[in-house]
Amino acid sequence: MTVTRALFDDVMVPNYSPAAVIPVRGQGSRVWDQNDKEYIDFAGGIAVNCLGHCHPALVGALKEQGEKLWHLSNVMTNEPALRLAKKLTDATFADKVYFANSGAEANEAALKLARRWAIDVHGEHKTQIISFKKGFHGRTFFTVTVGGQPAYSDGFGPKPGDIVHAEYNNLDSLKELISDKTCAVMLEPIQGEGGIIPPTKEFIEGVRQLCDDNNALLIFDEVQSGAGRTGELYAYMGLGVNPDILASAKGLGGGFPIGAMLTTTELAKHLKIGTHGSTYGGNPLACAVAEAALDTINTPEVLNGVKEREAIFKAKLEEINNKYNVFKDIRGQGMLVGAELTDAFAGRAKEFVNAALAEGTMILVAGANVIRFTPSLVVPLEDIDQGMAQFEKAVASIVNA
Repeated sequence: MTVTRALFDDVMVPNYSPAAVIPVRGQGSRVWDQNDKEYIDFAGGIAVNCLGHCHPALVGALKEQGEKLWHLSNVMTNEPALRLAKKLTDATFADKVYFANSGAEANEAALKLARRWAIDVHGEHKTQIISFKKGFHGRTFFTVTVGGQPAYSDGFGPKPGDIVHAEYNNLDSLKELISDKTCAVMLEPIQGEGGIIPPTKEFIEGVRQLCDDNNALLIFDEVQSGAGRTGELYAYMGLGVNPDILASAKGLGGGFPIGAMLTTTELAKHLKIGTHGSTYGGNPLACAVAEAALDTINTPEVLNGVKEREAIFKAKLEEINNKYNVFKDIRGQGMLVGAELTDAFAGRAKEFVNAALAEGTMILVAGANVIRFTPSLVVPLEDIDQGMAQFEKAVASIVNA
């Protein structure tokens, strides 16, 4: 069978519009397409390939587990799932873990747990969920409604109710909405899809206090910011604020599908037998790969290296900006970096992505005005040099057009 980009249009549902190139092989931070053209990957599958492509520890774990046990139903448990859960609880605030297949499923579980806890403990009136405009929490009907982007949630008929949205980094807007009817506040500890927006210290501490004052749970969606992405194992660790529930996915599996919802024993008991489930949640293959990823990421060498690479990325973006004056702001944490375009280039982030791809560097957008970089946490320094040199050529091609 001959596989081309045209085949996508013939056989795939048209909810995506992928690039013309089809990658066929990856190693570390480099990818090769069908024509054997090489690319430097600063997209990382949107913060998924935390250790790059085909990392030997992950490949080894997959091969080893693949010759042992692939799947069991949840009427049984398995060793990789239990080892991974133990390592996650040892490394975080959490006591208990629920495994799922994706970030959306992890967030769905977090939201259902919050509602269940509130109804069990406080009564049927306490069901309001507050999240934030420009937030993103997945594509299930519940999570996409909680996400603060109507472009993603409109057009599907009546939405799940009792969900409202405040302004991120605006404590007063949250104060206006929160009450004793609020069961949970959900946020990303650094907004990803919304433009790479870190929270202020005042805001994140204020959110925690407002939740405490109103007997509401604080849910951190760390699907994108977790698994070492910010230079901490989870971003909350650098904020001085603990959530009650945390959702993890993306980098947790390093490219193998897995999600996890982390919480305390006191809250976990409200998801009693039969109240929630996931066919592949806790799958031995996924958990074996995720365990290898966690073991590799959660070391001082890797986490400190993330912070070193952040400084290099930002410095190179500043150098480009000094020449071409295209960015009004360069921000982010760790290997989650955003460059917001100036008004002169507003709305053209996708053009920069396409130009970079033509030069051999894969990058992303975070909205129409922000260029996003989510490379491997261990991207080699020489790959940063090459990839950013190619990106600079792309910038020049647009500025000088």
